[in-house]
Amino acid sequence: MARRLLPVGPDFVETAPLRLVFAREVSAPPGAVYRALAEDVSGWPQWFSAVTSARSLDGGARREVRLKGGTRFVETVVAAEPDEVYAYRVDETNAPGVRALLEEWRIVAVPGGSRVQWTFAADGAAPFRIGLKAARAGLGRAFRDAVGALERRLASATA
Repeated sequence: MARRLLPVGPDFVETAPLRLVFAREVSAPPGAVYRALAEDVSGWPQWFSAVTSARSLDGGARREVRLKGGTRFVETVVAAEPDEVYAYRVDETNAPGVRALLEEWRIVAVPGGSRVQWTFAADGAAPFRIGLKAARAGLGRAFRDAVGALERRLASATA
């Protein structure tokens, strides 16, 4: 059953009761990383293995994402600053226990490429928060693997 989540804004990335932050440097320039995140939404399953499908809605203002295991999200983009930040909040999901969820992808130019930082900001019932804390290592690994696959995908696109 789908449930509506709280309509949090971009500031939730700083104020959320639970924040998981992961970062990795890649050889791709910020513009290429941003385009893969924000403009090629349907390409996410090609580099983020947990994502089975992703599509833009309403001209890119919203997204629908499905994950392995059947979790579904309907999201609203809350920040889209080319080459710098792409963030979206979850408006509706079938995941239990969550009250609010926002993900922010921040991109910073570094020598030879970009530093990609993913912040997973959440609030929910105690079992959800405990489960998310327990899943930190797995989420970190999923992020590192996904960004590594994205880096390879972007390198092959320019080769």
